[in-house]
Amino acid sequence: MFIRKLVNLLLAGAASFALSGCEGGVLDPKGQIGADEKYLIMVATGLMLLVVIPVIVMTLFFAWKYREGRNEAYAPKWSHSTKIETVVWIIPVIIIVILGVITWRSTHELDPYKKLAHEKEHLVVQVVSLNWKWLFIYPEQGIATVNELAFPKDVPVEFRITSDTTMNSFFIPQLGGQIYSMAGMETQLHLIANEAGRYDGISANYSGEGFTGMKFDAIATEDEAGFDAWVNKVKTSEHTLDMAAYRQLAEPSEHHPVEYFGDVSPNLFHNVVMKFMQDHHPIKGDAHSHHHSASTMTEAEK
Repeated sequence: MFIRKLVNLLLAGAASFALSGCEGGVLDPKGQIGADEKYLIMVATGLMLLVVIPVIVMTLFFAWKYREGRNEAYAPKWSHSTKIETVVWIIPVIIIVILGVITWRSTHELDPYKKLAHEKEHLVVQVVSLNWKWLFIYPEQGIATVNELAFPKDVPVEFRITSDTTMNSFFIPQLGGQIYSMAGMETQLHLIANEAGRYDGISANYSGEGFTGMKFDAIATEDEAGFDAWVNKVKTSEHTLDMAAYRQLAEPSEHHPVEYFGDVSPNLFHNVVMKFMQDHHPIKGDAHSHHHSASTMTEAEK
């Protein structure tokens, strides 16, 4: 009981201290995954402080108690203490075991590939990291955007992520953990926003000269009607994203502005993933038959 109260006290103190300078970061979550990860960080930090704080206090105390010039000489008459050895080893072992159990459970519960248990269907967003910008493809809506991502709050989002060039990392700090994007591979990340707002999206892996400008806005709309309005706004764009337009977009550029594509080839993401495979032949499709083709592709990719 005492240990539990001490851990809670340490967590509260660490949280108040950390949050004072971490607004908008991982310690200011706006989604369930982010909140769970923050709790994990706080618990792990609190447990480690159970060892760190007494060590620091005792180090300062011993340095003062046995300082030079002290009248009483330090002359220990023992070379071993079973009690001290027991405390020194047992407490850290117990903490490591507790951390191990917590890590094991959280690793499975927060698996980025694991779909979120939710009554609503997941919104699928295909993500391609380019030099040095982010491309977001909405296969079910038949649109694509550059450096702007939108989704309704309280709706789980399934991100399918790849890279056109170097390895990168997709990260929205307030919503959850990052995951790498790699050429010729597809990684996944499942997130949800519990509050409407505009959140910073970044690249968490250095990828060259334009890395510092590789940022995007993640917009959580108040409801699905707001998301539909955003989709309709994107659809008003006369730009079409086919393979020819994609090759032009993939050319390196720094601080690329937000760009909308009202029409997108349904097999574009698949072709980007497979372009590095030997003897790959691009899949062609009608760029105007989004809903049928995109839904078919989505089921096939699953």
